[in-house]
Amino acid sequence: MTTDLGPIASCRQWTRAHPLATDAVLAFGALVAMVVGSFADPHGPHGQPTFGTRTPEPFSLLLMLLGAAALVFRRRQPRAVLAVTCGLSLLELTTGEPRAPVAMCAVIALYTVAAQTDRPTTWRIGLLTMTGLTGVAMLAGPLPWYAQENIGIFAWTGMAAAAGDAVRSRRAFVDAIRERAERAERTREEEARRRVAEERLRIARDLHDVVAHHIALVNVQAGVAAHVMDKRPDQAKEALAHVRDASRSALNELRATVGLLRQSGDPEAPTEPAPGLAVLDELADTFRNAGLPVRVMVELGPEPLAAAVDLASYRVIQEALTNVRKHAGPGVRAEVSVVRVGPSVEVTVLDDGGAAPAEPGEAGEAGEAGEAGGGHGLLGMRERATALGGSCFAGPRFGGGYRVHAILPT
Repeated sequence: MTTDLGPIASCRQWTRAHPLATDAVLAFGALVAMVVGSFADPHGPHGQPTFGTRTPEPFSLLLMLLGAAALVFRRRQPRAVLAVTCGLSLLELTTGEPRAPVAMCAVIALYTVAAQTDRPTTWRIGLLTMTGLTGVAMLAGPLPWYAQENIGIFAWTGMAAAAGDAVRSRRAFVDAIRERAERAERTREEEARRRVAEERLRIARDLHDVVAHHIALVNVQAGVAAHVMDKRPDQAKEALAHVRDASRSALNELRATVGLLRQSGDPEAPTEPAPGLAVLDELADTFRNAGLPVRVMVELGPEPLAAAVDLASYRVIQEALTNVRKHAGPGVRAEVSVVRVGPSVEVTVLDDGGAAPAEPGEAGEAGEAGEAGGGHGLLGMRERATALGGSCFAGPRFGGGYRVHAILPT
């Protein structure tokens, strides 16, 4: 619920924008109160104060005017103003008769110092001011030491110090709450940006895996079809059928991936599950149809894998086999193993390098990326493994070929 303070809020904004003018108004009010109070006799009939029975001396009026003028600068130089007003008060306490309330200026200045400094300093300055003014008034003043004016000085200075300390504590509390709120807002914004960046990265990995895998297979089968089109049309027709299947699979997976960007509740968003090790044989068949012999061995035990681990294992195998098909030499063979070892799943993809080494420009992604971190595919594999708290390594094997090894905690 929001409360509209109206004129109060406008007045508060004006005082914050014009502190010197505000202090001048306060000083004028204090001067008026002191002048009016100087005409009052606290020892009237029946113990009641009376007005008009005494008149302040010109020297007392001068002290009141100087004290009020000093209050104009109370925020700029609070300790200096306190010292000046205390000096004027001491001068009036020892010489003024009848007494004028010049000590009111010192009370206001003490409140200002307490509101702008720390608590230990407030205690020291407050005790010094209270004992100094009260002691001088009791010991050196013209009135008896037990006069109510002397007790009033002690009470008003003590209340001024306490009130200033309370205001300072409240301001510090409000500032701390505001700072925590601003920090929480910044944290929420940073968290939102981090989540957006992670989601973009995840979608980019999925798109790369889908496009790289299927486009590589389409490229291979299209090359086979073009090569045997004239001499063996049946084989060319079979290769084109594989091209059609691969392109259809690519479109389906792209539709599923892009569907993640749709709003929740969109009826056109796909609901089919993400691929996993359950369709690993189908993945291997697509590479076998493209001319890459793949041997698969899976030993996971009876306990099912978590969905994130299942998907990451599938994507690592998909990307590794795609790199084998793209960059290895002719006649290459690949082996895939997925084994549960204690609290982790180890995914290994090996190839023997084929009859000839890969071209230097092509081996960069499969080989050098394993060493230096280049290539989006290998980078995506590492990011998937790291996101699950695991690791992934890709590099050349002794004797030829490459090895991709990922450890994914279950």
